[in-house]
Amino acid sequence: MNIQNTLTTPRRPLAPWLQTQLESLLSQRGHAWLLDGPSGLGQFELALALSSAWLCEQPTAQGACGHCGSCHAVAVHTHADLCMLLPETLSLSLGWPLGEKTQDDLDGKKRKPSKEIKVDAAREAVSFTQFTRSRGTTKVIVVFPAERMNHITANTLLKTLEEPPGAVKFILATEAAHQLLPTIRSRCIGHIMLWPDFEQALNWLGSQTARLGSIDNKPQKLIRTVDATDLKTLLLRAGGRPADVFNWGQGSPVPEMAQQWKDFPKAMLRGDVAALADWPPAMAVDALQKLCHDLCAVRVGADPRFFSATDLPGIHQRPSGKTGHAAHELVAMGLHALTSWFADLNAIARTVEHPYNPGLLIESLVSRAKTALTTV
Repeated sequence: MNIQNTLTTPRRPLAPWLQTQLESLLSQRGHAWLLDGPSGLGQFELALALSSAWLCEQPTAQGACGHCGSCHAVAVHTHADLCMLLPETLSLSLGWPLGEKTQDDLDGKKRKPSKEIKVDAAREAVSFTQFTRSRGTTKVIVVFPAERMNHITANTLLKTLEEPPGAVKFILATEAAHQLLPTIRSRCIGHIMLWPDFEQALNWLGSQTARLGSIDNKPQKLIRTVDATDLKTLLLRAGGRPADVFNWGQGSPVPEMAQQWKDFPKAMLRGDVAALADWPPAMAVDALQKLCHDLCAVRVGADPRFFSATDLPGIHQRPSGKTGHAAHELVAMGLHALTSWFADLNAIARTVEHPYNPGLLIESLVSRAKTALTTV
C-alpha cells in the first residue's frame, strides 16, 4: 500500500465497522493498544478516533463530541497532548508538524525526509510523556505504521511503553505486526481489525463517494453517473478493503480507474509499459502480485479474488484439447511459470522503496510480466 496517500483528504465519518470497534475499545481499560491488520482496514482512522475520544472534553460512549476545543485542536493537528510518531514522509503528507530541528534540516535541503520512524522522534516522544498536560486528564502517543520503527527506535520507546509516567496512553497501529519486536507486542493489548463484509463495504463506499463528490474529495461532474459495477471493480482491486480504494484514488474519475484495472491484465500480456507510466513502483508491484495470484487461482480451478474472470488473459482452468496426464503436465508447467514470477515479485517488493530508477524498474516489471503471461 502507498501509505503516503492515507488520509490526505478531509476526515470522513467512521465506517460502521470502525465505529463498532471504537465503541468496543472505549469500553475497555488499558494504556497501550496494538491495532493489527492488513492495509486498508482503517488502522489510522481508528487510532485517530480513539485518540480524539480520550482527549475530548465531552466524550460519549460513541467517541469524541467533535465540537469542543480539544476536538478542534486534534482536527487542525495542534493538540499539545497528542504526539503523532510517524515517518517524516507521512507527517509531511498528512500535515502533522515535525520537530523544529527536523523541519529546519528538511527546509535547508540537508537531507531527504525519512520513510522510517527515526530514533530522534522516539526520544522526543519519551520527553513528551514527561511534560505536564496542557488540558484534560491524559496524553496520547500514536505510532503509525509501527513496523516502520527499527530496533533502536523501538527499544527507545520500550521502557516508557511498559511504565508510562502519569496518565499516558499509547496506540500502535500496524499493517505488519510480525515485524515488531516481541517485547513491543507483549506490552500492548492486541486488537485485530475487523474485515468488513464485501457488500457492506461496497454500499459504504458508494455512499461516501456520492457524499464527497469523488474518491479524493474533489468535485467531479461524472460522479453522478458512477456505476456500482465500477465501484465493485475498485473494491475487488483493493481485496475488499475500502480504505485502500480511497488511498489509490489519486484524483482520477471512478469510471476511468475501474476501466484501467479491467484493462490491466491484457496490457501486461501485450507488454504495454504505458499502462504503468504514472504508477509508483510499489503500486505496480502490488498490482502485479494480485494479477499473478488470480492467474494461479484460475489455473487450479479456483475463483479470482482481485479481478473479474472475464478480464484475465485467456488462461483456462484446464488446457483445451488435452486430457489425462498431458493436461496435468501443462497445468504444472503453467503453475511453475506463475510461481517463479511470484517469487521474483516478492523479492522486488522487499526492496521496492530503495532509490532505483523508477522508469527502468517499471520497464523491467512489465517485461517480466509479459514473459510469464506468454509462457502460461
